[in-house]
Amino acid sequence: MKLADHRDIPKAKRIVVKVGSSSITGENSKNLDSLVEAIAKAIQNGQEVVLVTSGAIATGMPLLSFDSKPTDLATSQALASVGQSRLMAKYQASLERFDILSGQVLLTAQDLELEETSTNAELAINKLLELKVLPIVNENDTVATAEIRFGDNDRLAALVAILVDADALILLSDVDALYDRPPTEAGAQKIEWVEPRDDLSSIKLGGSTSAVGTGGAETKLGAARTATDKGITVILTSIGNAQEVLSGSRVGTWFQGMEDN
Repeated sequence: MKLADHRDIPKAKRIVVKVGSSSITGENSKNLDSLVEAIAKAIQNGQEVVLVTSGAIATGMPLLSFDSKPTDLATSQALASVGQSRLMAKYQASLERFDILSGQVLLTAQDLELEETSTNAELAINKLLELKVLPIVNENDTVATAEIRFGDNDRLAALVAILVDADALILLSDVDALYDRPPTEAGAQKIEWVEPRDDLSSIKLGGSTSAVGTGGAETKLGAARTATDKGITVILTSIGNAQEVLSGSRVGTWFQGMEDN
């Protein structure tokens, strides 16, 4: 369905929610329960939700006594292998409060570029939704190659939103909206609404400032463009606004989807 503004989010049939590593791990681990609660309310409202989550490597790091993300591929893969099952266990434990089952879907961006694997992924996610299971998607870091260093789940979330024909993509991070420059800089101005053909070239973008994250404003803006080009509304806001954005409050930055796609 075509969404006119934030008030239409509770009416959307299918929503993809993406959350970054730093928002749900380490000192921010407590945010996972509030995110699950917000998603559960949307599901109870009759909506279909797909969660795209980062955090496998970050979850594995303290278990193997790492203070920061390693730079070599093999160690990153090992941390992802250890952390992925723990991350899923945390989500399922939180979902138990609402009698919701989760299903793990591990993908790489390349999986969604090949017809056979993308069709299989689409069928699997649709079946999970039909069975009232919450699909939890993450990049398959244990077998990924370049993506583990250069990729990000913002792009993956946009591709998943397109794959499942979502009405909206909600990108949750540590920043409450898109700004014309990094929000830590003096005079930074919040951008509340972006039309499909708005020129954003003057925006001064920053990367991730987290020790565990890979994305930043640039990756989120790229993901928003990818999704809106296919007619999908995108909202960028912080993990703390998860309840508000899913309930239809005007928070974050709204990226209007293209009319013709």
